[in-house]
Amino acid sequence: MIKQVTVFLPNRPGTLEQMSQTLGEANIQVMGLMVADSSDFSCVRLICDRPLRAAGLLGEKGFHAELTNVVATEVPDVPGGLATVLHRFVSADLNVAYAYCCSFGGRVVDIVCVQGEPVNIKLAQVGFTGLTAQELGIAD
Repeated sequence: MIKQVTVFLPNRPGTLEQMSQTLGEANIQVMGLMVADSSDFSCVRLICDRPLRAAGLLGEKGFHAELTNVVATEVPDVPGGLATVLHRFVSADLNVAYAYCCSFGGRVVDIVCVQGEPVNIKLAQVGFTGLTAQELGIAD
């Protein structure tokens, strides 16, 4: 499991840029991004190299930021590769709440938020090991 930063932003021009600028000025690299919008706000999900620092800094700057545990897994770059990965979650009796893709050093990596407890134990029972923070270059 790795840490994802979730940020809730008002749906106004410039708020995503302000958040990105804040992270960039602190030398925090965004490695993965998903934005989902609603009528009033956007939910921004980030994978970055220092998630604890990012969440703390964004909170200090007035952004609403939370940390969430997610699974990072390499996806085979072949037809049906995603289905193979998703089958592992089904085998562990875990529901996928949401997922998005990133690229890390030329590897296709899915970031998956799963529902069902205890996630680590259920995944281990089906022989699934996700990528670690260290493997992805995440420092904290």
